[in-house]
Amino acid sequence: MIAHRANTSWLLRARTLELGARTLIMGVVNITPDSFSDGGAFLAPESAIEHGTQLLNQGADILDLGAESTRPGSRAGAGDPAVSAGEEQARLLPVLEGILLARPGAIISVDTHKSATARAALAAGAQIINDVSGFQWDPALASVCAEHRAGVVLSHTRGRPDEWRTQPQLVPETLLAMVQDGLNTSLRAAAAAGIPPQAIVLDPGYGFGKRFGENYALLARQRELLALGRPLLAGLSRKSFLGHTLAPLYGGNPAPIAARENASLAALVAAILNGASIVRVHAVRPAAEAARIADAILTAAPSEA
Repeated sequence: MIAHRANTSWLLRARTLELGARTLIMGVVNITPDSFSDGGAFLAPESAIEHGTQLLNQGADILDLGAESTRPGSRAGAGDPAVSAGEEQARLLPVLEGILLARPGAIISVDTHKSATARAALAAGAQIINDVSGFQWDPALASVCAEHRAGVVLSHTRGRPDEWRTQPQLVPETLLAMVQDGLNTSLRAAAAAGIPPQAIVLDPGYGFGKRFGENYALLARQRELLALGRPLLAGLSRKSFLGHTLAPLYGGNPAPIAARENASLAALVAAILNGASIVRVHAVRPAAEAARIADAILTAAPSEA
């Protein structure tokens, strides 16, 4: 079954994005020494700015800048985080400002769960705050987003990164209900802060506290999350569960990160056919090409009665 997306508008801080007619590509710029995919490669501001402009040239509609890793095992969101708000901003702001200087029309999302960093980033020109905690780790973040009228991405996260490897297994029905309940909690927090629904996109949070096979169960039923009334963003690129699935092709060991690109594209197409309006990726050009094919399938598919 193919999930037809509704065409809708996403209200950002200073503009509006149209969602649904085609899949939008969010390109990842990791300004960290320890991200699971490319940690350290773009830690220097000049490298990150160049990488961001390259992603825009390759077809990225949005750039998602992150200056604190939320890889499994990290201290993100904990009471004693490895990266302070000050350090996060020192990494982030020069890159944000440099990209906007080079490409004034670029739409920048900032991947942070810290209200202080969000405030500084929005003041510097970011349009979107992408909070992997769904407003659960910093109670002040929702108010900052409301004050600046930011677009927001609210993700479902089960526990904190240093707890993910020890989470008990869930059956598919329990998993989907947990994700729905968590996203509903985030939506209520947004509403209480005064964030309009039109400013919100939801992310199921693949890999964020989900065990390997649970991610496939969630992806297979992702379309059911459209019942929450907001567009969906899917971030599946290079995730570890893809590497584990490919293990039989790599001598029984999980496929290395560099070998997960084809699997990432397969998961991306599945996410689009299951209702995602935005996909978050590391390699933009192949993702943009795959999304075009998935969008053509959506256009050709008959509407449900």
